[in-house]
Amino acid sequence: MAKWDNMLSMLWMLRSGRKLTAAQIADSLEISVRSVYRYIDALCASGVPVVAESGHDAAFAFWKASRRRHCSSTL
Repeated sequence: MAKWDNMLSMLWMLRSGRKLTAAQIADSLEISVRSVYRYIDALCASGVPVVAESGHDAAFAFWKASRRRHCSSTL
């Protein structure tokens, strides 16, 4: 697949709501783990809200902002 196809596929995988490791994404798309990190970096640079967790169970997820409604009262 082309780079942009892989990045779009990663975006759809992350939008599913599951936390995915770089190895899981790499296996699914048949690319290297290093490519996953490059593509995640490119997605972040383009404004896609991706959250990266560190540690033993490190994973990537799509950041879902809580949407708060600001109420204004008029008299």
